[in-house]
Amino acid sequence: MELLLIRHAEPVRIPPGAAGGGPADPVLTPTGRAQAGRLAAWWHPGELDLVVTSPLLRARQTAEPLAARQGRNPEVIDGLREYDAQADHYLPVEELRERGDDRWLAMVEGRWEDYGGEHPGTFTARVCEVIDGLAAANPGRRVAVVCHGGVINVYLAAVLGLDRHLWFEPGYTSVSRVRVHRSGIRSVVSVNETAHLIGRRDGPAPGTGGEGSGP
Repeated sequence: MELLLIRHAEPVRIPPGAAGGGPADPVLTPTGRAQAGRLAAWWHPGELDLVVTSPLLRARQTAEPLAARQGRNPEVIDGLREYDAQADHYLPVEELRERGDDRWLAMVEGRWEDYGGEHPGTFTARVCEVIDGLAAANPGRRVAVVCHGGVINVYLAAVLGLDRHLWFEPGYTSVSRVRVHRSGIRSVVSVNETAHLIGRRDGPAPGTGGEGSGP
């Protein structure tokens, strides 16, 4: 089977304290909605067997047009939420990096609990259990998993045997593919695909001869 790990589209910025005391759960920007539309249009109807999503709004709003294009409803899975889902703010990673903000250093160094996040080990165990469970329950299928940068990072790191939790920056609506054999062997096929943001696909849907169906 094939897992498509998809980062959500661009969300709005929520500075600390602006969420009214609760967890920040940003919606998509106009640019993000356009990105989600291009992602959905890239896949021919019938190419995806299942679309699942994190419960957070930025992921759900990315998944909805993709699932609609496939003629189905997205399935919300709580275990796909990001490690900082309870934080009272949402600041773009690129902003934190450019400013040299301590939140950026905490992300890189694994000090996620300093800013309301989960412990990296707890988060990784949750993510791997959920995604591996999806793979085991869907043999021979192609499953789109709309989630978050941290989720994608730790799962791919686990597949590749890396000892870093956050080791690359997935682009908004980027697609990273993992092939899972019926034996349980996992292989990374691609990382950070963004062709749908700059191009289009023409011609009939692939897969009629077994292409993309997965082992």
